[in-house]
This record gives sequence, structure tokens and C-alpha cells, in this order.
Amino acid sequence: MAVFTEVSESSAQELLTQLKLGELVELKGIQGGIENTNYFLTSSEGQYVLTLFERLTHEQLPFYLYLMKHLAQGGIPVPDPMSNQDGDILLTVEGKPAAVVNRLRGKSELSPTAAHCAAVGDMLARMHLAGRDYNRQQPNLRGLPWWNETVPVVLPYLDASQAALIQTELAHQNHIAASSAYAALPRGPIHADLFRDNVMFDGSPEAPELSGFFDFYFAGVDTWLFDVAVCLNDWCITHVDGTHDAAKAKAFIAAYQSVRSFTPAERQLLNPMLRAGALRFWTSRLWDFHLPREASMLQPHDPTHFERVLRQRVAHPVTL
Repeated sequence: MAVFTEVSESSAQELLTQLKLGELVELKGIQGGIENTNYFLTSSEGQYVLTLFERLTHEQLPFYLYLMKHLAQGGIPVPDPMSNQDGDILLTVEGKPAAVVNRLRGKSELSPTAAHCAAVGDMLARMHLAGRDYNRQQPNLRGLPWWNETVPVVLPYLDASQAALIQTELAHQNHIAASSAYAALPRGPIHADLFRDNVMFDGSPEAPELSGFFDFYFAGVDTWLFDVAVCLNDWCITHVDGTHDAAKAKAFIAAYQSVRSFTPAERQLLNPMLRAGALRFWTSRLWDFHLPREASMLQPHDPTHFERVLRQRVAHPVTL
């Protein structure tokens, strides 16, 4: 992810000492992403990831960090926050809220097969069930209220066709959110950003082993179906034009439902949620692209990708 805040080796060593994680071997900034400052932190004791939070506050962060610890304790392969001698997992580095987690093994698969999609569907359902008894509450901070606030901000950067699409879709999502079917959707903690680069795999291409979900810093309590939709919009499409990949989607959905079956309301609202997922990321990418912050290695994503996905979801609805 981008480096907004430079961390010195002396600060990194001081942090390792607090956490009793040995001596610093290497500190390396991570490229990609646009929200937080991330470093690979290698010590004599192991490999970790240091995150400094650029937008999230000390008040918001316990939800994310303790969710990760809750899921890790429930058998879900996610980064487990390290604690200091006082038991704190929310730390401060260079004046910023920070956390250190264990580094997951494996690597991301950016050209997934149906087998990768099935593994993600299975683990996502397990994650949803494991989070049911998590006792902290925080809404999805990039949900509908944020779309309503942000779409007017990005409108001046759009042409007439784009402006018509984004405003029409926002009105549609407000209508869906007021429906009885939407009120009936099962809810709980969701990842909300489970893209290909936020999942790790080990094993062989023929028999991939999912080794972890990470980057939970968009998580919140929302509908489980929105989490499913975000995944389908990334894992189960043809990226060049945003078209639906039926074979990969079938593998993902079958694996998810082998753990947790969809309710009637979820079956009814799958395509509206696919559209919601596309709108959310089109809006956020427009915001990041046109109103960027300065950062070392900052690489904003192309907003038009999710415009194409949204147009596909509107023109070619997907049903269960």
C-alpha cells in the first residue's frame, strides 16, 4: 500500500522491543493501495506487517483489530494483531495509530481459476458465521450514507453519460435500501473489500490452498450479501470489460452455499447488491483519482473499471 508516513529504522526497532519481537532485520514499504501506510517488518523472530492508519481514528480502530483477533481465534486465517506487555494491540508509531500483525504465507492470485473462487466462497461463508458472536458494532463506513455524501463531490469530474448513470444508480440504491426485502437480509461483520489482492494462496495452481484474508480496514456491520457481491464483482468477472464470468460465479456461490444457504431475500436482491458493490467502488475510485492525497508510491486505481462493471450489472442482471 502507499507510504504516507515514513517510519525510521529506530522507530521500528523501538516498536519491536515493545512487542518483544526481536531485532530488526528489514523494514520495507509496501506498494499499492491508497488508504494506509504499510511496511513489511522482518525481525529475528519472524515476518510481520506494520500498518499506520492515515484516516481511521483511535476510536474506530478497535472494531477492526479485535474483529481480526476474534476471527483468528475462531479458526479463520486472518492476520492476528500483536500485543505489547500491557495487552494493547492498538499502538502508536510516528504519532499515528498503528498495528503489527503476523505476515500470512503464500501470495495473491491475480488470475484466479474457478478453484480459487470456490475457496474464497467457502471461507467467506465461514468468516460470516464466525463473526456472528462478535460483540463490537460499527457500520460500513463506505456504505450508502457515504455514497450519498460523495457522489455530489465527484459529479463535476464526470461527463453527461457518467453523471446520469451514477445519479440514477444512487437513487436506485436508496430505493432498495428502503425495501422490506433489504430489511430482511442477514447481517453481521463483513470484510467489504475482499478483492483478489486481499487474499493469499499457497499450494499449487491445480490445488490452491487459501492461506488468508487480510486488509480488514474497510470492515463493518452490513449485509452479508454485500460482501458476496463485492467478491463476485472482482473474482468472477472478465476484467478487460467487466462482463460476468458464469463459471467462476457458479463455483463461488456453490462453495459459499455449501456452508451457508442464501435466504429468499438474498436471492431476490443479488443483482441490486452487485450494482451496489460496483457503485461503491466506482465512487471511491473517482474520489481517490480526482481528489488524491500526496504519498510515496501512491497508485490510484482506474475509476472507469467499476463504471464498466456497473453498466454490465444494469444491462445483464445476474440471478440465483
